[in-house]
Formats: sequence, C-alpha cells, structure tokens
Amino acid sequence: MKERKKDTMELTSKQRAQLRGMANSLEVILHIGKDGITDNVVRQADEALESRELIKGRVLENAMYTAREACDQLAQLTRSEPVQVIGSKFVLYRESHRPGKTDKIRLAQTGKTQSGSKRK
Repeated sequence: MKERKKDTMELTSKQRAQLRGMANSLEVILHIGKDGITDNVVRQADEALESRELIKGRVLENAMYTAREACDQLAQLTRSEPVQVIGSKFVLYRESHRPGKTDKIRLAQTGKTQSGSKRK
C-alpha cells in the first residue's frame, strides 16, 4: 500500500471521541461490496465528505476487504481521517472546504490553556 500523504490534519483523541459520539446517530451511506473500492465508491465518499464532513460506511460480507482495510484505503484516497472502525462499519471525517457552508463541524480545540491568563 502507498505511503499516506500528511496533507490532512491529525485528530487528537479528544476530537476523535467527539466525532465518534456524533457518528452514533449517523446512517450508513457508503457500502463496499464484492467489487471493492472502485472509482465510483471513492467519488461517492469524496462528495459525501465534502457535503457532510462525517460519514459512516459498511463493508458487506461478500467484500474482499475488512472494515479496517477499507477505512484506511478510503481515508488515503479521499484525504480524510479514519475516526472509528467497529465490526463491519467505519467512520471517516474530513473538514469541508465548500465556501459558504454554515453547518461545519466544530472540533474540540487542541493545545493548552490561553496564554497570558494567570490565576491568583
């Protein structure tokens, strides 16, 4: 498998936990079957990530991939971050770059407390 480019952000464990919680209520919108990860599947995932930012997929029983393999490969091909893999389901996240999108997911902030604020 090819090396993954680091043009995507690395999620912190806190951000990953936030996204896992949000993914609980998501319906599966991407199915990977016996044909595997085709150009059409990549295109569907890419379009869904751009409009929704967080998507849930499922690997069917007749597929050649495990959910982990499918998740990792799709993450690489769509420049997204794997969030979770459980059983045959997986979750991917990618921040939308669509101008004017008002309902973007706001991730938990990383880093330390604000600099300059001191307790007395």
